[in-house]
Amino acid sequence: MTPTQSCKIRIRSLYASFSEKEKRLADYILNHPEKIIHGTITQIAADTQLADSTVFRFCKRIQYNGFQDMKIALASEQTETLQDIHEHLSVDDDSRTIIRKVFESNMKTLEDTLTVLDEAQFKQAIDVLLHANRIELFGFGGSNVIALDGYHKLIRTGLSVSAQIDAHMQLMSASQLTSSDVAILISHTGHSKDILELVDIFKQNNVPTIGITSFTQSPLNDQVDYALHTLSEETDYRSEALSSRIAQLSLLDALYVSIMMQIEEKGKASITKVRKAIQNRRI
Repeated sequence: MTPTQSCKIRIRSLYASFSEKEKRLADYILNHPEKIIHGTITQIAADTQLADSTVFRFCKRIQYNGFQDMKIALASEQTETLQDIHEHLSVDDDSRTIIRKVFESNMKTLEDTLTVLDEAQFKQAIDVLLHANRIELFGFGGSNVIALDGYHKLIRTGLSVSAQIDAHMQLMSASQLTSSDVAILISHTGHSKDILELVDIFKQNNVPTIGITSFTQSPLNDQVDYALHTLSEETDYRSEALSSRIAQLSLLDALYVSIMMQIEEKGKASITKVRKAIQNRRI
């Protein structure tokens, strides 16, 4: 977390690591920010059935000096922005309204991700990718779709890139990577057993790893060499995993463009080859 991150973003980025009591308080803050702004620590503790000390420690956990410090930050956020629009999706919404709300939700996901993305980690990830003998992307379930999209982008660079669909093939391919290669691991929660099993294989073989996840407090985040974060919210009709894909796709776009900017003429030559190879497939 950085000092510029909003209170809500701090809570959402750490949510998966909270205890049950902390999650109860986090939910209360996210759902009733006005009660925090106008209430006292004793009132909040009573509403959530927690001790005053628990509320105070939570404020420290998300890097505020105390309840009053968090309260001021939250009040500032409320005056700067309207109520999050994705909290108001309704079964009575017409198609035009749904389209607008979904698009605005996606835009907010991208804006929030910009606040948590570590530029230094991003630059280091680019450097590792540029010097790798082979790049492979890994992900399971919905994250595999993102991995394949990353492969579709990065293959245009002319670098050696691959991605597998089948879970067993991912394990087999992972076992062949070396310290001269790099693995990009994608997991929304960062808690997937499958993805963490791959991390163990990479550690055994000293393979550099880049993780893309929405949770800064997760096993994947803690175990990869370079961690790139996205941020999204859950709604009544869309899981946060769905909206996080928008940010993950955009993050891979940024990696691709950054690489192409670095390799310049080599990249242009590679794109020309790709276009020439597929041009006869068009009518």
